[in-house]
Amino acid sequence: MTDNNTYNTKFKLILVAGARPNFMKIAPLMHALRDNRYIHPILVHTGQHYDEKMSDLFFKQLSIPNPDVNLEVGSGSHATQTARIMEGFEKVCLDIKPDMVLVVGDVNSTVACTLVASKLGIRTAHYEAGLRSHDRSMPEEINRLVTDSISDYFFTTSQDADANLLKEGVDKEKIHMVGNLMIDTLIKALPHVDNSCQTFNLLNKDQLIQMGRDIVKGNYGIMTFHRPSNVDNKEVLAKLVSIWGGISSEIPLVFPIHPRTFKNIVEFGLLERINNYKNLFLIESLGYFEFIGLVKDSLFVLTDSGGIQEETTHLNIPCLTVRPNTERPVTITEGSNELIKIDEIEANIRQILNGFGKSGRNPKYWDGNTANRIINIIENTFELELIH
Repeated sequence: MTDNNTYNTKFKLILVAGARPNFMKIAPLMHALRDNRYIHPILVHTGQHYDEKMSDLFFKQLSIPNPDVNLEVGSGSHATQTARIMEGFEKVCLDIKPDMVLVVGDVNSTVACTLVASKLGIRTAHYEAGLRSHDRSMPEEINRLVTDSISDYFFTTSQDADANLLKEGVDKEKIHMVGNLMIDTLIKALPHVDNSCQTFNLLNKDQLIQMGRDIVKGNYGIMTFHRPSNVDNKEVLAKLVSIWGGISSEIPLVFPIHPRTFKNIVEFGLLERINNYKNLFLIESLGYFEFIGLVKDSLFVLTDSGGIQEETTHLNIPCLTVRPNTERPVTITEGSNELIKIDEIEANIRQILNGFGKSGRNPKYWDGNTANRIINIIENTFELELIH
């Protein structure tokens, strides 16, 4: 924290993060603002998702300073969590009196803090504005729509996001396509990722797997699954387990498993079946460097997640996304991502194994300079150099 005099005279910018993917987007902004003459960044962690071990590792690997404020709201229903965040964040805003609140992504923290700031007359900016899955059964889609309906400034990752905002009546002067902060973080991390000697504890067996012995560079797949539609229904999850097992007989699969997914596998009585697949490796959640190391050396990714569609596009690794839609269509139109159904998984994996995996190109501005573009826009918009 800077001294009180500097704190009071600089343009006070609150940056909000609540879940792990948010910190990958906030990190480049915090780095770029470290020695900024005009903007004082104030990092607010809502505590929406918090795992002490993983959070500490994440902050260390991403070189993020400790949050200035931690609301420690914890888990709860969407309504309960959103209400707790709003109550806590209102006190923060009344105390700090920020000049702007910048939110990222589409979690409950995103919409809750935007609502608070907007009602207090504080200017708001949304990074990843305009992303749309057009599926209101997803809580994230509701958060995106509400956030963008009341934000003042819109930082987008792709032209399709610009088009969505324009259709919704947003003034084009308020829309800025800046690129992808996740790719800023990825590019900075890659030189520090050494995957050659990694070992991983299996969750379902008292066993270690080792890179170079049990899995070989370019000859394994990575999986991430956590969507309720895929893992909360016993019949669907049982079908997926059988598919994963069949694939693992042809190529090893490494699965850094979401806690809820593992819990359901156990509760649905599917763990014994998984134990019979000797090359289906269930491992615990990983730090950012460890996970990116596995992804960059994989042959493909099989997922139902969001952000990894962008990372695989930048790395040009085939990504099969088991969802009916995506809020990141640029990863399909320009990148290496494909949307598939559960029944299409095996055929698509076989195509990759035969050397016909999808290849793509890096979208515009996904070049590692997004944070600097955002800061330059804020400085120019508010003529900070002239003010100070």
